[in-house]
Amino acid sequence: MSQLLFQDGQFYRDDKMVVGASSRALRYGDGLFETMKVNRDTIQLGDYHMQRLFDALHLLEFELPSHINPSYFLDRILQLVHRNGHGKLARIRLMVFRGNGGLYDPENHYPHHIIQSWSLPEANHHWNENGLVIGIHDKARKSMDILANSKTNNYLPYIMGALEAKNQKWNDALILNNAGRISDSTIANVFLVSGNKITTPALEEGCVAGIMRRYLLEKLKANNRDVQEIAILPADLENADEVFLTNSTYGIRWVKSIGNKNYTANLSLELYHLFIKPLFGITE
Repeated sequence: MSQLLFQDGQFYRDDKMVVGASSRALRYGDGLFETMKVNRDTIQLGDYHMQRLFDALHLLEFELPSHINPSYFLDRILQLVHRNGHGKLARIRLMVFRGNGGLYDPENHYPHHIIQSWSLPEANHHWNENGLVIGIHDKARKSMDILANSKTNNYLPYIMGALEAKNQKWNDALILNNAGRISDSTIANVFLVSGNKITTPALEEGCVAGIMRRYLLEKLKANNRDVQEIAILPADLENADEVFLTNSTYGIRWVKSIGNKNYTANLSLELYHLFIKPLFGITE
C-alpha cells in the first residue's frame, strides 16, 4: 500500500520518481543520510542526529538557506510519521543530496532532501535472546579519511559486506579499514568485552560516528565503566568474552558467534537493562 514521503517541502506518494538521470546523487553518490527512530511520537536522540547531519553538511560544502535547520527536519519527520500512521514506532531515513550537474558544474549547492518512514515491530525494542551470527568481510575496505565518520551515500564497502553476509547466511558482517583493522559492521558499531573492560574502534579507525555509540559511550563514562576507544584487530575477537553491536534502531544486539568463536552476553545484557531500556521507555 502506498504511503507518503517528504521531498523539498512537499508531501508526495512514495512511488513518485524523485531523481532523474542528471542527479549528482545518482551519478556520484553526492549526499548523505541519517537513519533515526521515532518512539512514541519522539525522535530518539534527535539532537544527536541533527548535530551529526549538520556537521556533515558543512563538511560536504552544502549551502544552507536559513530555513534548513535542525528544527525544520525534526518537525517534518514528525509530520510525516503522523500522516503515515507510524508515530508509535518507526524507522526514518532522511537523505540530503546535491541536485543535477556534472562533477565540476553542479547547478547549485542546495540541500535537496527526502524523508521516508516505515513502521517497526514492537520486538525491535527487545533483547535478542538468540544472539547474532556474524562474519568478517575482507574484500572491500573502509577508508580512514575525513568522510569516514559521516553517513555518506558512498556506501559500497557496506553493500559488499551485506552481500557476503546474505550469501553466507550471517546476520551481519564486520568491515575492515584499509589497515586491516576492524572499523564497524554493515549497519552498526561494534564493541568488545574482555572481563569488565569494554573497547570499541576509535573514530580515527574509520567507523561511522554512530549515534547509539555516542550515547552508550557517554553513559559508560558517566558511570565510571572501563571503556576505551582504540584500534582493534580481527585477532582481538578471539580473546574477547563478548561482542555486541549498536545502532539507533535496535540499541544493542549481542553476538553469539563469529566463525568458530562463541561469546557470552552477561555484560551486554546488563548494559541493555541499564541504558537501552530507559531510552526506549521499557519499564517491565
